[in-house]
Amino acid sequence: MTADQTDPVVRTPHGAVRGRYERGIAVFRGIPYAAPPVGPLRFRPPQPPQPWDGVRDAGAFGPTAPKPPYSEAFAQYLSDPDIPGDDCLNLNVWTPEPGPGARLPVLVWLHGGALTRGSSAVPVYGGGAFARDGVVCVSLNYRLGVEGYGLFPDAPPNPGLRDQLAALRWVYDTIEAFGGDPGRITLCGQSAGAISAGVLLAAPQTQGLVRRAVLQSGPPEVSDRDKVRRMVRRMAARLRIPATAEAFAAVDRDLLLRTQAEVGRLGGPVLGGPAFGIVVDGDVVPGDPLKALTEGTAARGVDLLMGWTRDEYRLWLVPGGLVERVDRLGAVALAGAMARCHAGHEIPRGYRALHPEAGAAETVGQMVTDHLLRVPLHRLADARTGAAYVYEFAWPSLLPGLGACHALELGFVFATGDLPESRKLAGEGAPQELCDAMHAAWVRFATTGDPGWAVWDATHPVQVFGDGDPHIAYGPRDAEVALWTTAATVPPPPRPPHTVPRAPGAELAAAMRRLRRSVGALRR
Repeated sequence: MTADQTDPVVRTPHGAVRGRYERGIAVFRGIPYAAPPVGPLRFRPPQPPQPWDGVRDAGAFGPTAPKPPYSEAFAQYLSDPDIPGDDCLNLNVWTPEPGPGARLPVLVWLHGGALTRGSSAVPVYGGGAFARDGVVCVSLNYRLGVEGYGLFPDAPPNPGLRDQLAALRWVYDTIEAFGGDPGRITLCGQSAGAISAGVLLAAPQTQGLVRRAVLQSGPPEVSDRDKVRRMVRRMAARLRIPATAEAFAAVDRDLLLRTQAEVGRLGGPVLGGPAFGIVVDGDVVPGDPLKALTEGTAARGVDLLMGWTRDEYRLWLVPGGLVERVDRLGAVALAGAMARCHAGHEIPRGYRALHPEAGAAETVGQMVTDHLLRVPLHRLADARTGAAYVYEFAWPSLLPGLGACHALELGFVFATGDLPESRKLAGEGAPQELCDAMHAAWVRFATTGDPGWAVWDATHPVQVFGDGDPHIAYGPRDAEVALWTTAATVPPPPRPPHTVPRAPGAELAAAMRRLRRSVGALRR
């Protein structure tokens, strides 16, 4: 096959790759950073890819990691291309100047999807706008679900996180050949991608690889090992096999994905339940990453940009009409949120006092959002010795009920709001001015470390991206955060032995199971 001589060619440590020029930007897709995770490499840490002779074509996205599709309720809002093939540990590069010497800032993107879905091929994540503005953009695939985050007695934990680490090392070692500066790498992610980025910031193996980081709607956190084990054991019980990596590797992959989806449908960010997650492994994750970043020496000097959307929870509850169901459950839903967040009665009482007009779904959603996301990000910003910048995305989707929901900001960050895949979540007619402002802030941060607003201090300045011009608001939602940092940290007084609780734990557990089954039915 004879290639157009104008196509850009770059040499990587494993061989040369040929990309394409698209609107003046050199784009390389599907470059392997690790060997295909199949055969003896399945459920194992990533290994280097086999070198190749000649010039490898990098004109199309590579295979995506195995994953189940979104349910119909969520697929109407979220796109998730599925590209078959074993060579799923690959990455993509958008650059305005392919070749050494340019020394441009680099942004490395980790996609979200609850560690079970998503890929770098989602059109919303196209890096062309970043490259046009002088930032080399890299996006990558990593193993998902049970193959990336299952916990087994006969395999190392966190292979998906180790994939991300291998890709980050590849970028550090190779990106200069694509026009990037390895000394100016910004690690950026959203949702599970932000959680991953935060965990990697604390990892000993990444120290010195990252200059800046962006955490969008996800804090540094790890999951309880028993919770992840229960997910694996439930899958094993359905498959009637031992809960070992060897046994899982022998199962047909399509059957494995169907079983994973069936077990996982009873969980979610608001309700909790079974889920895969990053765990402490004594190696890449030696301990609690949030503690390492707030109390230790990890990532010293790394600038941070982090934030949330105003109505994160609406993406979790609006599909399938769950807002109405949670509102109808009322006190049971509030009790479930208390159990989910390990909160006392003073927490929902405080939310009701702050927002007396809110229904049960809004109160539950904001409680869980604050507990899981806003509170730890506040804590991280407060503890940083380097610069930290905080934002809130408050522009409401033009689609009914979504508000400023989880993931809505992505089309604005990547300046891809004109794509059909962005409009699935934002609706028709999203403001271009807001897109320009938000994208420019991310470009400035990747380039200089300053997105263009006040650094976090005792006044808690937050840049609000919403209707009208972006503006600083001091301490938005601090009242809600204060509920968790004061009353929620005080254990409730012990109940006298003769007192019978009004809502016994068994009754609450049964109510939560009924609610999860209701959610699961909608997600099939």
